[in-house]
Amino acid sequence: MYIADEKRYEKMVYNRCGKSGLKLSALSLGLWQNFGSKGCFANMEQMVHTAFDLGITCFDLANNYGHPYNGSAEENFGRILNGMRAYRDEMCISTKAGYEMWPGPYGDRNGSRKYLIASLDQSLKRMGLEYVDIYYHHIFDPNTPLEETAEALDHVVRQGKALYVGISNYNKEQTENIQKIFKELRTPFVVNQPSYSMLNRWVERDGLDKYVAENGVSLAVFSPLFQGLLTNKYLNGVPADSRVGRGDTWIGKELNDAVVAKLNRLNAIAEQRGQKLSQMALSWVLHNEAVATVLIGASRPEQIVENVACIEKLAFSDEEIAQLEQILAE
Repeated sequence: MYIADEKRYEKMVYNRCGKSGLKLSALSLGLWQNFGSKGCFANMEQMVHTAFDLGITCFDLANNYGHPYNGSAEENFGRILNGMRAYRDEMCISTKAGYEMWPGPYGDRNGSRKYLIASLDQSLKRMGLEYVDIYYHHIFDPNTPLEETAEALDHVVRQGKALYVGISNYNKEQTENIQKIFKELRTPFVVNQPSYSMLNRWVERDGLDKYVAENGVSLAVFSPLFQGLLTNKYLNGVPADSRVGRGDTWIGKELNDAVVAKLNRLNAIAEQRGQKLSQMALSWVLHNEAVATVLIGASRPEQIVENVACIEKLAFSDEEIAQLEQILAE
């Protein structure tokens, strides 16, 4: 029987999500990879237990997560929860819908009322939950009226099937437009989940981070390590057992001699800070005041332990920021 570490909340930082009363652990565990039906269940369970023992309260899923079939990550998470039900109210569990999920027009990529409501019902059944803490629309849908998407998200809150709502992969303009509708409906809209990292700074160029910070919403950031590039793995080339080496990620085309040189220069600063490159990359993302939590993925518990250590050194000196900006601008 699983018993959580009594000192878990001493090991984590918790940030307010937008202007809501909800606090998110600075790191969240994302279940996009390594939680599908072909994974080792004992390892999955140990990763979730390790995360929770380290003070991670936020667990992020989506209806289409899992390999080889959609929904298997939620099913496995539900199995893990069976041994952790006593801690349900200490967790912030989120799921999403919007990408292709099941055959036919009602499960294809969209933001329709029919798809969003039906998908959440399926997700709750797979996880054995009465509600999720945050329900996201996973990707902007230009073919569905934004009012319909917003009203569907508002509806599931009024049903008691979600406590808060969020959006994912929405840019600044799209976020601003849907927030206007949420304000009229008085929907508890608190978060946008975009990709963001040292090597992927589109939210800054777009102005999304400044917008949410000024308008009572937070960012929950995914891919903070740029698909693993911002780790020590690629400082000396491409290991055969890495995601790039196996061809499991599109990011391989980004890896050239210039990028490797940049990674090594970033790593030198990380070493001066007493961090690994991955830890500094996470600290850097959390340095942005718009970011409430950063989603990490893992294939084994030890990676979670290593990543959580980033919160020990969240501050950056002005000199460090200047050095990093110079490297990243090249």
